[in-house]
Amino acid sequence: MPAVRIKFCGLSRPADVAAAVAAGAGYVGFVFFARSPRNVSVEAARALALTVPPGVAKVALTVDAADDVLDAITGAVPLDVLQLHGRESPERVVAVRQRYGLPVMKAVGVAEEADLSGLETYGGVADQLLVDARPPKGAALPGGNGLAFDWRLIAGRRWPVPWMLAGGLTPDNVAEAVRVTGARQVDVSSGVESAPGVKDATRIAAFAAALKDYRT
Repeated sequence: MPAVRIKFCGLSRPADVAAAVAAGAGYVGFVFFARSPRNVSVEAARALALTVPPGVAKVALTVDAADDVLDAITGAVPLDVLQLHGRESPERVVAVRQRYGLPVMKAVGVAEEADLSGLETYGGVADQLLVDARPPKGAALPGGNGLAFDWRLIAGRRWPVPWMLAGGLTPDNVAEAVRVTGARQVDVSSGVESAPGVKDATRIAAFAAALKDYRT
């Protein structure tokens, strides 16, 4: 079975980046969303990104960000991927790809079968899909809520572009999530924290260890 790549998202300290890299991260994510406990400044993200070794993709997570915000981020932070985690339209995804020349990962929230049509739509314009749990009505955050969805909804499904599974993944359930969905990439944030926004190196290592049978 091919290896499962891990994205450790919401990193905000040098120690977080070091722990993620040591655990074999394929991606590290930095959050640019003021309401998130994982939010980092452009300056802090730049300093963190410069510590990431070659071969690990650096991802900027933004939520309905305007061009001036994206200009500031991409102008200062060495990035490999832009993650759009808001209500960006397919047209906006295309515009961002064209403006910045970076691959775009579009998050799509899933709670029921009707939500799967969004994956088909965005699979036609984005470079990657992030299949996340749809946030509860009125939630302050579009992701990072520690909620999972019914993985059986996407079992055996494929889309035109690579995809990543997110939403409520932890060291205790990620192996089962991969088994059910067939995901080859997974994203974790709150599931490796000791408190909101505070990454735990032990949990980061445990998350990677839980996938050891899928990563050889």
